Amino acid sequence: NILILHPESDTSPALIKMKKLLFVLTLLAALSAKASISSTDTIPGAFSSPMQWRVGVELSPAYVAPTNSFLTGDNIYAHPVHAAMSASLRTDFCFNPKSEKGMLYHGLYQGIGVDTRTFFSSRLLGTPVSAYVYQGAPFKHFGSRLWLGYEWRFGAAFGWRDRSGDRDAGFLNSAISTRVTAHMGLGLKLTYALAPRWQLSLGFEATHFSNGNTSFPNSGINTIGLSFGASYVFNRIQYAEAPDYMKQDADRPRWLLDILAYGAWRKRHVIIEEIETLLPGTYGVGGLQLSPMRKINRWLTAGLAIDMQYDRSAGLGPYWQGGYYDEASFSRPPFGKQLRIGTAAVAELTMPIFAISAGLGYDLLSPHGEMRFYQMLTVKAFVTDNIFLNAGYRLGNFKDPQNLMLGIGARIYR
Repeated sequence: NILILHPESDTSPALIKMKKLLFVLTLLAALSAKASISSTDTIPGAFSSPMQWRVGVELSPAYVAPTNSFLTGDNIYAHPVHAAMSASLRTDFCFNPKSEKGMLYHGLYQGIGVDTRTFFSSRLLGTPVSAYVYQGAPFKHFGSRLWLGYEWRFGAAFGWRDRSGDRDAGFLNSAISTRVTAHMGLGLKLTYALAPRWQLSLGFEATHFSNGNTSFPNSGINTIGLSFGASYVFNRIQYAEAPDYMKQDADRPRWLLDILAYGAWRKRHVIIEEIETLLPGTYGVGGLQLSPMRKINRWLTAGLAIDMQYDRSAGLGPYWQGGYYDEASFSRPPFGKQLRIGTAAVAELTMPIFAISAGLGYDLLSPHGEMRFYQMLTVKAFVTDNIFLNAGYRLGNFKDPQNLMLGIGARIYR
């Protein structure tokens, strides 16, 4: 049998069935294509497999800068401290190379490490052990096997021989006066892929140890040196190039506001009748910082900070009632006499998980006798995209410790 279809016979049963069949097939094809596109466009999470993991060791000889008399030989043994050596064990990871963060931040790594350090004079300084987090990334490639990158470290060093130790060694330690200090480091690294799973590195680094003025004396220790490292790569990964729309969105300028609340404790010197007096005990510090900033691209953010800080040890000089040193007494100054209000220019290296921020500021309102020019260096660890933990340090005139900045903050995007 031959069925002849005419244009006007649109209502024939055979044609209706054919149209239905074509509609179903077209719908299935569309759904299949959509599923295929969705599958292709699905971007894995930054912490999903595969991620590149490394474990490595480093050896770091360093020169100890003579920044205070204790290190130059003004100690009970008349022994100068000029050199240091540390050995580190580290492990870190890179994001999934096909994730958004993996494609936008090629080679970015972050991890944890421990090191032990000798200053070749354990009777004066001890042999501190540090635990720290670190992050780094390449910024210049010389082919596929050689690249230059940066790395920062932030953590704590334990086991210093401080002034509370034995009287013949630690009591006169004017460089470090606590058994635990902050450990901060910054360096450049040249890395060479010796084999698919082995990497060698040569670096230049600077390290600072300080207790953040939580105890006195607090001259601190600074070292400058080299680092020699070897790492084993557990699963080498190949990075995918980020699509243009992803780059454009990541580099899109936008405004943001950081709100930070912090606190700390500190020691305080006061000049009483031309006599420098170390006050007994410690004093609380609390602050609030509002930072309207402009995100310039995926790496750099800059703007201003409005700083408000209350310091219970500030402005005490005019309120002295008598006594010196441990017997000094003061009446309580009014709240406004112990308050700082200042503004600072800030710049931030903004990376996944961590951001490093530096600021130069000036106090418009300052307690009696306080330095107005101040500097800040902080590390922000983002718990979520909008909440971060803050660990920072505030100095006066680039050299005088003021206080730590330990707190929590919120980042609001416009």
